[in-house]
Parts: sequence; structure tokens; C-alpha cells
Amino acid sequence: MPVGTRAGLPGARRWRITALLAIGMGTLALLLTTCTSWPGDDAGRPGASASARERAASAGLGWGFTHTQYSADRGTDSGRKAAESLLSDRPMPQNQHIMGWGAGNPEPSPGRYDFADLDRRVALMRKTGTEPVLTLCCAPDWMKGGTPGDTDWSQESLETAPTPDHYKDFAKLAGKVADRYPEVRHFIVWNEFKGFYDDGKNRWNYEGYTKLYNLVHEELKKRNPKNLVGGPYVVADSDPPGAAGGDDTVSGPWGTLDRRSVDAIRYWNEHKAGADFVVVDGSSYTREGDRLIPDAFGATRKFEDVTRWLDETTKLPVWWAEWYVEPAADTSKKTTRGRWSEAHRVAVQATALTRLARGGAATAFYWNPETTDSDCPGCLWRPTELDDGGSALPMMELLSRFGREFPPGTRFRSVDIAADDRPNVQVLADDDTTLVVNTLSRPIKAKVDGRSFAMDAYEVRWLKR
Repeated sequence: MPVGTRAGLPGARRWRITALLAIGMGTLALLLTTCTSWPGDDAGRPGASASARERAASAGLGWGFTHTQYSADRGTDSGRKAAESLLSDRPMPQNQHIMGWGAGNPEPSPGRYDFADLDRRVALMRKTGTEPVLTLCCAPDWMKGGTPGDTDWSQESLETAPTPDHYKDFAKLAGKVADRYPEVRHFIVWNEFKGFYDDGKNRWNYEGYTKLYNLVHEELKKRNPKNLVGGPYVVADSDPPGAAGGDDTVSGPWGTLDRRSVDAIRYWNEHKAGADFVVVDGSSYTREGDRLIPDAFGATRKFEDVTRWLDETTKLPVWWAEWYVEPAADTSKKTTRGRWSEAHRVAVQATALTRLARGGAATAFYWNPETTDSDCPGCLWRPTELDDGGSALPMMELLSRFGREFPPGTRFRSVDIAADDRPNVQVLADDDTTLVVNTLSRPIKAKVDGRSFAMDAYEVRWLKR
């Protein structure tokens, strides 16, 4: 998503700017008499359609993460080895961008390639992941008006799209990447429409993006028909209920989807050369003001509603390239997230995952905010730059367990929840496992499936059925 606060320009998740600069049957059984009772919530609402579940099961990779600037390919020997062991023991699909977020410029000048960084990241994914995915972003400087041989890593430069006369050059680079890594079968085209915002029209330049997408799609399919390609990876921005600029087609108690996002998705869907999956990203908080409506847990319903709409609109497996639930700790200073406790963060993330799963998402990648600091809010493992780095953190425990228990296409089941507990817990269950989340900042006593137990504040608990 473009970074900045210019009038009319969709807002940004400012906490990840630093990482960017540095270099996804009949109706499901009655889902959750378990749903909490937030105003306007969908207690008892059916889950994903049979067709959506079938698409997710047949073409979904499940729950994984995206590598960012710092990852397990660098650091101390002990830290790297520990992280590699952790990822090997808990294999998940992994995503990497071809330029930026830990990867250097793959083609500094026309025909001169440098894949050293990308080679190292793909090797890590190959060694530790279940399925490698590449996001085809960003573009070498010479494709966007820069000087061949130069690389400007500034935010403005990295977020600039190729000029139309270089769309074919970018497509050829995508083909070169696909040939170099034949084990990679899934490709996401571009990232958040970066550089494709039309200030004059106050909307996304979806025509330009779709031209680029179609050329890349054609090139990748020509290189190998088994390559799977998806887009448009636009930001599913939202505004508060009743705000101007929203599209009531996709709405809920959390607000309405920004009309510009809806228009971009619809145009791409109608004019794409082909696609194997549809990709978006987004946050549960609002585009401006970072508001969580009606609260942090209730706002996550957006992920379910948008997933359902994408499935109905495109008839494609739905991928979330990124999803976010926690606004920046200090947006004026562009600092990273961190005002929530880790227990609070994990509880809201667990609720977001249940919403994505209920909606029928086929794939979702957690944006892993790894740093070199010992304090790493939301990270999957302790930073590998530390001698004792590489060990699992709470978000890794949640993400890997969720992936094992609820793969794409899971048929969810109803759960018996004591009436007094329904406002306080979120629950997701299949035939074998139940996930229970205490949404309160205080301990509670819950009764689920006839079993009574105490839960700590924001506790996430797994039960066998």
C-alpha cells in the first residue's frame, strides 16, 4: 500500500516502513453459537460455501508467513541453526519478494543479474518450508526511470512501478526468476499496487496494473504451464460505517470496504488474462485514524466478510498476502507496533485466523516483523542475530498449530457454549479440535462442549474433542 497521508491516498501500515526500506458441501455447519455478541455480529451465520471450501482444499497452501528484511538466512551460527530447525520441525508455506525485504536488486542493469540474496532466501524456503512462494515485486531502477547499474533503496524509489514501456522487461525478469527456481510454482504479481495510484483521478491505476499482470501471467505460463499466478494484491482498505467513499457491497459492523479497492478488484477480475487465485491484503483497523470498530476482536470480522465477497466475485481461491490487527504504537513517529501485550496480540491474531478460516481463505501469509532487537513484538522467533536466537515465540506457536489443525477446506462444526460465556470467547472447531480464545483482559471461567475450565486474560487454548 502506498505510504503517506496525502489527501485521498489510501493509508498505510506505517509500522513496517523500516523493513520495506531496508532492502494468503452445503454451507458449513452452524458456525459458532460460539460467536461473540458484538453489535451486528453474525452469530449462527453459515460458513464458507461448499464451492469455496472445495477451492480452498484443492488450491490452498494454508497458513504461512512472509520473510521480511531480517530472517533465518542471516545471523549468528547458533541463531540461524536454531531457526532452521524450528522451521523444519514446523513446516509452513513461505513467501519472499524478489527485490526488497531481504533481497537485493535481481537485475541491476539490463541483462545483468544478481540473484545472490534471492538464492539464499529460496534455499532457506526449500530447506525448511512446505511450499515456496515468490512475490514479483519490486522493479529494478532502470525499469522505472533510474540509471542502469544504480539502486536507490529509498521508500519513494522502491515503491515506484515500472514505466509502461518496461512492463515487458519486468515480465521477462519474472520469467527468468521462474526458470531459476523451478521448484517454485506459486507467484504473486506485484505488491499492494505500489506506484499504481493515480493522484489526478484519485483512484488506483488498475488499467496499468492489469496490463503488467497480464504480461507477467503470459510469460510465466509460457515458461511452464504448471506455474500458478495470482493478483491483484490490492489493499482491502476500509472506512468507518457510513463514511463517504465506502462501498456498501462489502460492509459490516467494522465499516465498509473502500470503493477504490472494490473497483480495482472488479476491473482486474474482468480484464485479467487468467488467474489461479485472487490475492489481497488488509487490516482490521480503518484506513484513516487506525480505528478498531467495534473493538479489536470485533473488527476482525472484516477478514471473513471480504473473503466471502472475493470468493463470490472471482470464483477463485482466496489468498491473503498480509493481514494486520494492531495499529502502530505511535503513527506520528512511524514506530513499530508494540503497545499491546503479547498475550493480547496473540488472542486478537487467533481471532483473525478464525475469521479467515470461516470465510474460506485458501492461503494466508503472516507478515513476520523480524528485527535484530531482543524485543520483537509479534515475531515468530527470537532474532537470529542473538546468540540465543531462533527459538519459537508465541505467534509461531499459534500460526503453526493453526495450520496443522485447520488446513484449507476444513469443515467446521458447531460447539456448545454456555450462554454466559458467549460474549467472552471466540471458538473454532472441527471434528477433532477446538480453539478457544478469551477476548477479555481478565480471567474467566468458561464452559465449552460440556467442559468447565478457567482461562487467563487473553488466553488461547486448544482442546481435543
